[in-house]
Amino acid sequence: MEQNELIRQRILKLDELKKAGIDPYPRKYIVENNAADIIKQFSETTEFAEGQFPVKMAGRIMSMREHGKTAFMNIQDSTDTIQIYVRKDRIGDQVFDEVFKNLDIGDIIGIEGWIFRTRTGELTALVQKLTLLTKALRPLPEKWHGLKDKEIRYRQRYADLIANPEVKKVFLARTKIIHSMKRFLDERGFIEVETPVLQPIYGGASARPFITHHNALDMDLYLRIADELYLKRLIVGGIERVYEISKDFRNEGMDRDHNPEFTMLELYQSYADYNDMMVIAEEMVSSAAKELYGTTVISYQGDEIDLTPPWRRLPMTEAVSEAINVDVKNTSDEELYKIASEREPELPKTISRGKLINFLFEEFVEPNLVQPTFIMNHPTEISPLAKKKSDDESVAERFEIFIGHLELGNAFSELNDPIDQRERFMDQAKQREAGDEEAQMMDDDFIRALEYGMPPTGGLGIGIDRLIMLLTDMPSLRDVVFFPHMRPESNE
Repeated sequence: MEQNELIRQRILKLDELKKAGIDPYPRKYIVENNAADIIKQFSETTEFAEGQFPVKMAGRIMSMREHGKTAFMNIQDSTDTIQIYVRKDRIGDQVFDEVFKNLDIGDIIGIEGWIFRTRTGELTALVQKLTLLTKALRPLPEKWHGLKDKEIRYRQRYADLIANPEVKKVFLARTKIIHSMKRFLDERGFIEVETPVLQPIYGGASARPFITHHNALDMDLYLRIADELYLKRLIVGGIERVYEISKDFRNEGMDRDHNPEFTMLELYQSYADYNDMMVIAEEMVSSAAKELYGTTVISYQGDEIDLTPPWRRLPMTEAVSEAINVDVKNTSDEELYKIASEREPELPKTISRGKLINFLFEEFVEPNLVQPTFIMNHPTEISPLAKKKSDDESVAERFEIFIGHLELGNAFSELNDPIDQRERFMDQAKQREAGDEEAQMMDDDFIRALEYGMPPTGGLGIGIDRLIMLLTDMPSLRDVVFFPHMRPESNE
């Protein structure tokens, strides 16, 4: 039967309910029990006297098996699914004929009764009173097999959550992981803050922004691409340990680990450097896994991954040298370009050495990183907000986190020299003029803040969505974001 016809039939039932004086959308229902608690409480109980264990609960009808004047139904609440047993002689002729007969799978009902076991041993609620709480006009998708089409699942997450209970478990895990990370930081004296989403100058990362317009001031504003520069202003102001878990926005494409709107954790600690950030990162992530699963050994997409600290620390040039079997430090730009262009023939010949090394890393090293690894000491020119290493100014005190083929985080010993920072911003401006749309903008107010003096500081950013992917063994970021961005629906 076509969807439109099913909806039409449900609307007819809605009309019948209204004609009988029944409100199909009442305002409130007091719930005293949930399915999970009932199942847990009576999991080992075998003897039930009539009326001994009363319950009052509500849920969505997921299945119905009618047998004349009786019916078995499964109802689902936010915790679990439980069977109920409806009998005409228990709920009364009027309710049976006017309410029950107009019910469909997907409707939400409230029931009062008591618990017993059927002859097959299934825990069941015998209904004494039945109340319609919501008449559903649209049938549930593929009610017997669950919602399988991923495109529909992502667009209609509300239907996905109803049809696929395992999806809800992923999002409950997401909440637990974020709470674990917050507790970890709170216990170490970090202060959670909020910084502007609308910014007159975007910065803190290399990315293209979303642009909007403020009518009252007649000026363009940007949705933030990172929280970094505002959080470091707070470090200047004397808040020595600070963090924010927030939405950031980057005007980029969508794939398994990218979404234009995403959740980031950024934290900054005064009197620390990138080595301290490594310790925080590995301890925070491993403790979240331990809290979720009771172990720091997890499985991600077929790989067993050990999150137990300490994690491997590997300089980027060493990683690239090992992968391409060439000593990068003692190899000319021309020779490196030759190796890179064999992988990407369209690579610009004007590419700088730092970007060339980073390209080789992304092509030859990154796809093979499974176990937790800190890739350290990136080229300075691609790290405009990080301090240079004191013994080699061509590289910066920076690391990225890689686990399970995913890049999960980025961290620096933060640059706090205002003169050096201005020069780096000016170099970024030249790159913008040369056509690099992701180069960072000059931020004079941030330079002014640094001129007041920012203490030595370590900073760390972790992509929450990707971390959730890892810890819940989900293949795509869309599986861990309630409402991922999608292409417009076709009207065909």
